[in-house]
Amino acid sequence: MRMHWRYTSASRNSYAVLFAACEREGFVLEPVRKPVPEVMVYSLNSLTAPALLPEMAAAPFITIAGGPHASACPDEVLRYADYVVVGEGEAALPALLACLADDRPVSVPGVATTDAFNPPDSTVRLDAWPCFSRMKGYVEISRGCPFSCSYCQTPRIFGHAMRHRSIDRIVEYASRYRDARFVTPNALAYGSDGQAPRLEKVKALLSALHNRIWFGTFPGEVRPEFVTKEAIELITTYCANDSLQFGAQSGSDAVLSRIQRGHTTGDVIRAVELCTDAGLTPVVDIIVGFPFETDDDQKETADFVRWLSSRGKVHAHYFLPLPGTPLAGSAPRPLVPELSRLLGGLALRGKVTGSWRSAGIAFSHIASE
Repeated sequence: MRMHWRYTSASRNSYAVLFAACEREGFVLEPVRKPVPEVMVYSLNSLTAPALLPEMAAAPFITIAGGPHASACPDEVLRYADYVVVGEGEAALPALLACLADDRPVSVPGVATTDAFNPPDSTVRLDAWPCFSRMKGYVEISRGCPFSCSYCQTPRIFGHAMRHRSIDRIVEYASRYRDARFVTPNALAYGSDGQAPRLEKVKALLSALHNRIWFGTFPGEVRPEFVTKEAIELITTYCANDSLQFGAQSGSDAVLSRIQRGHTTGDVIRAVELCTDAGLTPVVDIIVGFPFETDDDQKETADFVRWLSSRGKVHAHYFLPLPGTPLAGSAPRPLVPELSRLLGGLALRGKVTGSWRSAGIAFSHIASE
């Protein structure tokens, strides 16, 4: 039975992880850019789903869907796909493929069909699965998040307890690259419960690596309240990056409280000042257009963006209501003219990047060529 992965740039790291998991169990997921027989595997997020769901429905062979959108909306996706993998896929996807290859009934934890859903019965222990094999990806060092930001799918898919890959395994996979880059919800939370840093664990990891290390940059940013003088010293001592990326998400403390972000604008200010004092450029994420923002909230964010851009760079996103989160189904609020003009002007000066007019602009292209 031939098995394929519908390749898109948005899912390339998931592909690396799941290719390795399936390969270990004897299944090879060849990448394709259009549906081909006999089994097609898709990873969906909320921006790629509108283009990929009709393609999936039209495929005259077995289709399997996973990813954040499928995990949040399995009943919707089952109108298009034969099977949906809900949550983590390392164990569930190979087990499902084995059932299909052997023509056995499907009763796999974490797999939904139109007839039944067998919920996941465990979480993934990262050391038990490879980061990647011949289809390379970033090295995932941690999974899960103890925070409950109301716009974020991460804790809803991977849980609130942080899990970490061991240093030996991280070093093993990182050694396959000259430059080491990591996937994590919060790089400075490595080795900890995610609520309070354990910098001795971070130091042990960084000191064990033999690469050019990029730590606290995409795709493994940090939280602002984890940025301390001691954490900065570790980065400037061991790492190659001259910037540090973290999320402010709003310049309004009222909004930060409403989205249960778990920090204040004061935490962001302290993190920015620590970075600049150490010669690191702060790259700060901002989300604009939360549905409950007032004009005053947006003007506070505009003032905050001015201050941030005078000391570093801002990466701005337009709010996207993700399924499975408390803000699912809500409508983004239009930007006040002052904030919209400010972001545009700063973008022309190279101080702001991102997509603050439409959440889908950066993700509108589905690889099909």
